Amino acid sequence: MSLISIAMKKFIIILTTLFALASCKSNSTTQKENPQDKEALLMVYFGTTNDDTRALTIDSLTKKAQNLTGNVFEAYTSRIVIKRLKERGIQKETPEEVLSRLKGYSTVKIIPTFIIPGKESKMLAEEVSKFNDKFQSITILPPLLYSVEDCDKVTDIIAKRNYCGCGQTHHILFVGHGTDDPATAVYSQMDYMLKAKGYTNMHVATIEGYPTFGTALDLLKKGNAKKVTLVPLMFVAGDHAVNDISKEWKEKLEQNGLTVELNIEGLGQIPEIQSLYLSR
Repeated sequence: MSLISIAMKKFIIILTTLFALASCKSNSTTQKENPQDKEALLMVYFGTTNDDTRALTIDSLTKKAQNLTGNVFEAYTSRIVIKRLKERGIQKETPEEVLSRLKGYSTVKIIPTFIIPGKESKMLAEEVSKFNDKFQSITILPPLLYSVEDCDKVTDIIAKRNYCGCGQTHHILFVGHGTDDPATAVYSQMDYMLKAKGYTNMHVATIEGYPTFGTALDLLKKGNAKKVTLVPLMFVAGDHAVNDISKEWKEKLEQNGLTVELNIEGLGQIPEIQSLYLSR
């Protein structure tokens, strides 16, 4: 074989190798710049300034979500809570602020930790709609009590968790936030479901909606209740749980001759409830 032939073969081998390397580098760059269905999960909370309940609910659920997928982000909808936390050196973002910096993601799934599909859900949907053309897909999953099946599951969880010590004269009163939105009907459905399942000494009432405190008090009297345990039907046991339930409602019930106990825990700290959110 001539020296020219040998040189030509070496040149072809080198040229082929360089082309292969260049092709690999090009493909690698393309994959990085154009991620294939790169998904982000956004956990949305109303928020709370209470450090203890935040650790047990919000922080706990976000951590569990991160164990399922790495691309997890967090947002608060309450501007007042964000402002107060910022004054204490704790930085939280709104959903709009988080979505604005999720460049490079093609899909975004949003898990709102609201209890009912009320005003907060509608405000979130309006805020998120501004980003419909920014992603290939952006989806808001349902709140905790959205379907009949959801209510059925949650009534089972809260009833079994609070049944111990409950008897004919010892009743349980679950207190939700409530709203003047039609979605407040969900609380009446929860009350009905509890009783339909045989928990006739368990009741649901709301602070700002229906059923009211008066509605619950009438049921307690008709049921010959002597003792009542107050339980928040809220994601976090924050200001409403401390001020409205533990103080105002407790005092009013005691003024009506009832012995009152407190079981102040947010729904968001119950493992089974956390699982329901993540199962979305």
